[in-house]
Amino acid sequence: MRRTALLVSAALLTGLLPLASAGAATGAEEPPPVPVDRFEGEVPFASQPAEGIFTWGGDSDDPPELELAARDDAPEGDKVLSGTYDISGYGGFTHDFAANEPGHDWSAHKGIRFWWDGKNTGKRVNFEIKDGGANGEASELWTTSFTDEWTGWHQVEIPFSDFAYRTDYQPVGGIDQNLGLTEMWGYALTLPTGTPGTFAMDGVELYGKADPALTTKVLTGAAVYPVKEGGTAGVRISVATTGSAPLAEPVTVAYESAGGSAGAGTDYTPVKGEFTFLAGTASGATHTVSVPTLKDKAAEPAETIPLKLTVTGAKAPAETPQVVIDAHGLPYLDATLPVKRRVADLLSRMSLEEKAGQMTQAERNAVGTGGDVAAYGLGSLLSGGGSTPTPNTAAAWAKMIDGFQLRAQATRFQIPLIYGVDAVHGHNNLVGATVLPHNIGIGATRDPGTAEKAGAVTAAEVRATGIPWDFAPCLCVTRDERWGRSYESFGEDPALVKQMETVVQGLQGARDGKDLDRDDKVLATAKHFVGDGGTEYGSSTTGSYTIDQGVTKVTRQELEAVHLAPFQEAVDRGVGTVMPSYSSLDIIGDDEGPVKMHADAAMINGVLKDRMGFDGFVISDWQAIDQLPGDYASDVRTSVNAGLDMIMVPSAYKDFRTTLIDQVKAGRIGESRIDDAVSRILTQKFKLGLFEKPYADTSGAAAIGSAGHRAVARTAAAESQVLLKNAGGVLPLKKSQKVYVAGSNADDIGNQTGGWTVSWQGSSGKITDGTTVLEGMKKAAPGATISYSKDASAPTDGYDVGVVVVGETPYAEGIGDVGNGNDLELTPADQAAVDKVCGAMKCAVLIVSGRPQLIGDRLGDIDALVASWLPGTEGDGVADVLYGAKPFTGQLPVTWPKSQAQLPINVGDTAYDPQFPFGWGLTTLRTPPGGGTLTLKALALAAAAAQKAGSAEAGRAVVGRARLLVQQKVGQDITPAVAEPFADADHLLLSGRYADAVAKLTEAYRAA
Repeated sequence: MRRTALLVSAALLTGLLPLASAGAATGAEEPPPVPVDRFEGEVPFASQPAEGIFTWGGDSDDPPELELAARDDAPEGDKVLSGTYDISGYGGFTHDFAANEPGHDWSAHKGIRFWWDGKNTGKRVNFEIKDGGANGEASELWTTSFTDEWTGWHQVEIPFSDFAYRTDYQPVGGIDQNLGLTEMWGYALTLPTGTPGTFAMDGVELYGKADPALTTKVLTGAAVYPVKEGGTAGVRISVATTGSAPLAEPVTVAYESAGGSAGAGTDYTPVKGEFTFLAGTASGATHTVSVPTLKDKAAEPAETIPLKLTVTGAKAPAETPQVVIDAHGLPYLDATLPVKRRVADLLSRMSLEEKAGQMTQAERNAVGTGGDVAAYGLGSLLSGGGSTPTPNTAAAWAKMIDGFQLRAQATRFQIPLIYGVDAVHGHNNLVGATVLPHNIGIGATRDPGTAEKAGAVTAAEVRATGIPWDFAPCLCVTRDERWGRSYESFGEDPALVKQMETVVQGLQGARDGKDLDRDDKVLATAKHFVGDGGTEYGSSTTGSYTIDQGVTKVTRQELEAVHLAPFQEAVDRGVGTVMPSYSSLDIIGDDEGPVKMHADAAMINGVLKDRMGFDGFVISDWQAIDQLPGDYASDVRTSVNAGLDMIMVPSAYKDFRTTLIDQVKAGRIGESRIDDAVSRILTQKFKLGLFEKPYADTSGAAAIGSAGHRAVARTAAAESQVLLKNAGGVLPLKKSQKVYVAGSNADDIGNQTGGWTVSWQGSSGKITDGTTVLEGMKKAAPGATISYSKDASAPTDGYDVGVVVVGETPYAEGIGDVGNGNDLELTPADQAAVDKVCGAMKCAVLIVSGRPQLIGDRLGDIDALVASWLPGTEGDGVADVLYGAKPFTGQLPVTWPKSQAQLPINVGDTAYDPQFPFGWGLTTLRTPPGGGTLTLKALALAAAAAQKAGSAEAGRAVVGRARLLVQQKVGQDITPAVAEPFADADHLLLSGRYADAVAKLTEAYRAA
């Protein structure tokens, strides 16, 4: 007999009822099973936001093939879910409940079960459930597995208590790492890889009565309770229920101080007892256990007092709370001593295991609630791109980081963590933060003061959330616009990059590091050492990347002049950390071939540390040592011996630490190398004031996203706009004009901010607070007629001028490489918008992008062309120059090519025929001077005088006037004879050779 008859009454009763009430409605001690999927067709094959079953996989071949198949032996009903699979990477299927409806409440039940048609393969099948969050794709994953070790139908029962939180998954909402079961969004199965297979499944349902431990929990206020010697710690113990209902049954907690490194009777007074939360007690009720500590007047490290809890009637806390008697009386704790002496004292006390922990950096999600911070003595945590607390607020960031710092207080010497984040154009992971133009736009400003102010805004907002370390700035010199990281560079000329390194002072303050303990400064990171901007197209071996993480092949002279020069500048400015590149370096003539930078001892130890005198610490990139040849022990040994001081091993921190210790004990890594690395790390922690103030100073949090900070970003956005063409003086616009606005990037804050915004890759749409270009225009001309049609489908009659804002959608790193699904062409929709608007009226085209776009075939039909780069959240700044509130002053930080076939093309090339040369940029600030060659002769004399006097301000002003004169004569007739000396002149200007720059501009003038 089929099981259908047994379930029919339950199905009839529960099919139309909310899952939360199904079991309770019967009044039975054991609620009837509640169907989730019967696979009779009641749940369709679909995708979010509709409810449905959908497949997924690592590539196009990995998703399984599914069908609802009629089978006589179906355990439930007439049909089963059956499928075939042949998975090389990963693949499986999901049943998500509709995203626009409430989640389901499974809290009344013990677990989930289903029928599985076993093939006795011996392979493991992963089963996951989705808990909390806004919808099925924004929820926590809780995982377990079962093994296919039978033949035929078998009912698999999985209690909810068997599920573990997936720490390697970063959901976008609802992250509390607590399996609440009150907001469930479905389940998913990951099928076995390696060999083809078939499966069948039926009758997914909830079963049994909930274990009280799943609905009632005993919690502690914290896992760690630091207390000064002689003080009394109050350990808060509370009870909580699902749905915050009063206790249905009493809960008893017995406690006893036992174990730990502190001595009972000498370091603390032992405690032991029991208390009961009675039935009817409100959820959230708290009892405090006092643990008195004793003074013994001896200087000593921190000591721990675990308070063991035995719970009856509820789920016990996940870990035993610890009272920690703070370290005291030791020299390294004395803030009046020199940093060098404090470091030496602390280092002399540390074990090899503690030193290895300091060299280890893990990702926040991998350590869960943070217990491993103390267990492994971790030196650092980071947030990967888009790895954020929930909610993504400044307060939540500070609370999260303080929680991790608290864990570090349970270590012997209470060495604080240093928490790092990629804040590459503002605190870009935080929703509502001020997002500045990406570096390519900052380079276009040609304003070191703006770069410094941008760094200062970033530092203030980052530090106010408890983060003392920023993985920025990128000092790459971008030499090929096909690179997906182009926008992270200030430009293609090392002289320009060096000028923008005032950002280091904006982030860190004084060059000697004396400002690092301020609440508005952070430790900066110069990256990526060295040559990441010079990788050859087609040289990457990382996945489908074409250029990112590839090979930089240069002469030693090119290496020094182009790629190393910005790092010497950063070292001279006192930058605190340096991050090597994923890429490889192949120096022509040394016969060594390509060497991965994370293994290049000659460059890291020899050049960076020894020759340049870098005294900060070197931090690896994300899992970068895994790319080195050899086994894992070799990866660790090679990278540390090459000069890496801290290794970013997001989830492999246990393996790394163990391997590092083993390699030292085996004599393959010298103890002196370890001591050097840890000394460098500790030095920066002392400079940051973390030993005195490990927790977040949120006094500056009110300034996050403030009007003052946004004003800096607005100015930077305005200064970054590069006016490439302005026939007939179309720009600036007049407020009296009727303006037709079109294009994909006119009203999209996500496209405008680009990659590394809220998430690693960034995304289109309303992802954070800010003003789009369209919104800025409407604010700049409140009484004007400004109409918007994204695709230019609205009628174009009756307008004075059109503004078409086009360009790229967000990407980051190798995902954005040209040839990896990307190119430098406008999309067909953007091309159509340009053609329609510019064919109907005078028009200005703004290109919002991280790199030049190929526009030459339409240039004749465009009256005004603006390179807007990625201006950040302040579209008001773009509107300021469009309407003339501020002048156009930006200059190209990279050469604008005519075609992709020209790439790479850079200032100084022998064959140089660009659409627009490096340094090009019209201005509406002033009228170009007249007088032609006579004026240029006079300017040459003035430039020589400025150069002799060492007056940068006067020199830049003189060369600027000469540049305007040349641009006026050239117009759009930019020939190679004009472009080459024009670009060379800008390089010479950046290098302080003002007289030579005017001479080159005179050459360009004569060639025009």
